[in-house]
Amino acid sequence: MEKSLDTKLARIHADPHGCKDFILADAKDADMALSIGAPGRSPESHPGEVRYRTLAEFRDIIEQIVEQGFVDVMLLSASTSEVLTIQKRIFDNSPVTPAARANDTTDIHIVRGSNYPTDPSLPFRTATLDHIQCGHLDCKPEERRLGVDLGLYSITYNNDTVLDRTALEEYKQFRLEAERKGFRHFLEVFDPNRPEAVEASQVPAFINDAIVRTLGGVTSKGRPIFLKMVYHGPQAMEELVRYDPHLVVGILGGSAGTTYDAFKLLSEAKKHGARVALFGRKINNAENQLAFIHFLRLIADGAIGAEEAVKAYHGVLQQLGVRPARPLHDDMVLQTNVMNYGGNGKVISVPNATPAASTKPACACNGKRPHSRSAATDTVDFSKMTSAEKIAYHKARWDRILG
Repeated sequence: MEKSLDTKLARIHADPHGCKDFILADAKDADMALSIGAPGRSPESHPGEVRYRTLAEFRDIIEQIVEQGFVDVMLLSASTSEVLTIQKRIFDNSPVTPAARANDTTDIHIVRGSNYPTDPSLPFRTATLDHIQCGHLDCKPEERRLGVDLGLYSITYNNDTVLDRTALEEYKQFRLEAERKGFRHFLEVFDPNRPEAVEASQVPAFINDAIVRTLGGVTSKGRPIFLKMVYHGPQAMEELVRYDPHLVVGILGGSAGTTYDAFKLLSEAKKHGARVALFGRKINNAENQLAFIHFLRLIADGAIGAEEAVKAYHGVLQQLGVRPARPLHDDMVLQTNVMNYGGNGKVISVPNATPAASTKPACACNGKRPHSRSAATDTVDFSKMTSAEKIAYHKARWDRILG
């Protein structure tokens, strides 16, 4: 089946300034970082109890999200990918592209009682490309299509000549192997995990320059198909996108935060040039992941604004009988610096009043609608609807979908 990721990337590169296609990814590779806590808190836990979902429950949710079809990429660990991609073949008739985490630097080793996340990042790769592609070592050429052909490679720069050079050498070796084996990748560039590595106000510029310098000597066959990075505010995003419109920039979601935090992050990053959003904990910690993703898709496709999406999401939770983690008023609080142009880390909250929603239609690049099963493809003129009418419409649609 044609993958929405490939369709959207082709349209973006064909018209980088005009096309508004947006790529959504769900990062379900947390078992390579958060360990026991990776699947998220179990809904069966009691007050004062820390109880997590099982790995089987985690994978069941992944299957539901893939069947829903609203994300373009599903990022997995190699072990989960083996079960779902190679054995169960859940992606064969889906527009969703499977991907696997190709390396796991030490700063993402979130082990209880450890110091790993705060020690200087060191390169490490658990999975081999062969195991990701076919499930075992030394794949035969015809076996490489059994698994996935896309992976996430991560780098954490710490402004240390020795450590950063080692990280670059490892990335170079990965690129060479990936090119030989027909394996694509997207590049994750984390902020320094040592607070003293770079002065806080210089981090956005440091990361932008590090990305451009890293890729300056990489030709098209070895380049990442898109980036994953911290959103440092409009100014830093616009600078990077303006430098090279074919550098498809994606943001990572970070900590869970409020629902408004997630929805506003997506809408603001998109407005200033981001083309991709990869949310992990924000999705995994949602009260209802399918509903949460649905509204992410609506925001990404320009069908609804962040403010009204939060209210509509709470309406869906009420209809489903799901108790929200926060009351609506508290869930409308902004906890990130998405509204700060310079990206200096200061949190700026906005009023709870709902502003007029965007009336821009979903992307119709080259006369075509996005390859997506979102409500943005419905024959509904959102521009003629009030915010209340749009909320009612989406609530009614979710009533039909979820019963």
